[in-house]
Amino acid sequence: MAESAEEYDVIVVGAGNAALCAAIAAREQGASVVVLEKASVEERGGNSTFTAGGFRFVHDGLEDLRQDVLVDLSEAEASQIVLPPLKEETYLHDLMHVTEGETQEELANILIGRSRETIRWMRQNGVRFIPMFGRQSYVLNGKHHFYGGVNIEAVGGGWGLVDAEVKIAERLGIDIRYGAGMRKLLQDRRGAVTGVQVFGPDGYDEIHGKSVVLACGGFEANPEMRTRYLGPGWELCRVRGTRHNTGEGIRAALDIGAQAFGGWSTCHAVQWDISAPPFGDRVVLDNFQKHSYPIGIVVNLNGERFVDEGADYRNHTYAKYGREVMKQPHRTAVQIFDAKTIGMVRDEYRIRQVTKAQADTIEELARALDINPEGLARTVREFNAACQPGDYNPAILDGKGTRGIAPPKSNWALPISEPPYSGFVVTCGITFTFGGLRINTNGEVQDTTDRSIPGLYAAGELVGGIFYGNYLGGAGLMSGAVFGRLSGTSAGRFARG
Repeated sequence: MAESAEEYDVIVVGAGNAALCAAIAAREQGASVVVLEKASVEERGGNSTFTAGGFRFVHDGLEDLRQDVLVDLSEAEASQIVLPPLKEETYLHDLMHVTEGETQEELANILIGRSRETIRWMRQNGVRFIPMFGRQSYVLNGKHHFYGGVNIEAVGGGWGLVDAEVKIAERLGIDIRYGAGMRKLLQDRRGAVTGVQVFGPDGYDEIHGKSVVLACGGFEANPEMRTRYLGPGWELCRVRGTRHNTGEGIRAALDIGAQAFGGWSTCHAVQWDISAPPFGDRVVLDNFQKHSYPIGIVVNLNGERFVDEGADYRNHTYAKYGREVMKQPHRTAVQIFDAKTIGMVRDEYRIRQVTKAQADTIEELARALDINPEGLARTVREFNAACQPGDYNPAILDGKGTRGIAPPKSNWALPISEPPYSGFVVTCGITFTFGGLRINTNGEVQDTTDRSIPGLYAAGELVGGIFYGNYLGGAGLMSGAVFGRLSGTSAGRFARG
C-alpha cells in the first residue's frame, strides 16, 4: 500500500455481518465509509461466511413473519409449517439461562428489543430469508415442526448473507479494501481516535477518519491467545471459521486504554468432525459440525458417556459441549445412533468428508472406531436399561429421560437397540471467543474508567458482556447485526455532527 492522506467519515474494520451492517448503517447517516478487510476478496466475510446464516429474533409466529421477512414463502409451503412465536421474555430467559445470569442486561435488552426491527431493516435493504427446514425442524404428521427459537436463515446461509451485504454496501458507494489488516489505532492529543494504521502487501499505510468501528472478530484463530485465556491444550483445537480472527482489533483497543470485558476464559466450541482441517473449509463450510447428538448418545474412547445429550434443545447446549470434548482422552468423542434415529440426523452427517463407521453389533462398532469394546458395551447396556417409558417427540422437551445413571439423559432417551449402529467421530471446533471490549448503549467503546473513547465504536464477536460460558443458537449473527447497525449509526452521526 502506498502512503496516502485519505480520510473518511467512518472506518469499519472487518467485513463480516457485523462490520457490513455497521458500514451500511453509517452510510445511511450520510457518512463516507471505508471497510477494511484483512483477508483477500476470496476469503472475505470473517466467521459469518462459515455459519448457517441463522438468526434468533422476536416475532409473533409464521403469519407475522410472512408480512415483511418471509415474503417469498408460498401458500403451499406455509401450510406445511408449524412455527411457534418467540417472545421477548422467552428470549431473555433463554439467554440468561444459558449464560447463568452473567449476560449484561443492558446489552441483552438492546439485542432482544431491536432484533425484530433489525431483521426488517436487513430485508428492506435486500437480504432475503427462508425457514431453516433442514436444521431446525422435524417432520411430524406431515408438517415441519420448528423448535428451539432459531428458525430463520439468510438465503444461501452464511456465504449468501455476506454476499448480499457486500452487494448492498457496494450499491451504496461504500469502499471495501481487501488485504488491509489493521495494526493499531491512531489518536490525537485529546485521546480521540482519528484513524488506523493498516498493513498490506505493499507495507504500512495510515487511513484517517472521524470515527472507527471495530468489527473484526475475536481471537479464536490465535493459538497463543487461546492458550493464555482459555487454558492449556487449547492450542490444539480446530478452528471452525476464518484463520484471520487473531485478535488485532481487541489488542489495538486495549493498547489505547479500552476496558476488557466479558467471558475471557470461555468460548463458543462445538463437536466438529475429526477429519476437518485446522481452519474452516470454504467448500464444506459448517457441515463439519455434528449437532444431532440429542437423539443419540456421546461417548469418549473409553466408551463412557460424559454429557447429558438431552439436557436442553440443541441450540442451548451445542456451543458448550465442544469444551467437554476437549477434556476427553485425545480430545475425541463418538456420537452413536441406531436404526431408529439415524434417519433423523441433520444433513451434515451425510457429507462425503464425514468420519464414521457402521456395524451390526456395539462391539464391532467399537472396534471399528478404536473405542474400548467392553466399556462401550457396558455403557450402552446400562443406558438402555435406564431409559424410561414415555412419548418420544424430538421437536419438544419431551421429558422422556433416564433414571439411575450418571450423567442422565433428560429428554429424548431411546434405547440404542436396533442395528445397524452408526458412530461419528468428533473433536472440538472453536467458533469464537467471548471476551472482548466493553461498549455502552450507543456502541461506544469504554475505557478503564468507564468513559467513552471518542470516535471508537465496536460490534460483533469482539464485544464482551453478551455470552459467558455458553451461547444461545442464532444469537451471534443477530447480535452482530443489531450492534453493527447501532455502532454504525452512532459512528456516522458522530462523524457528521
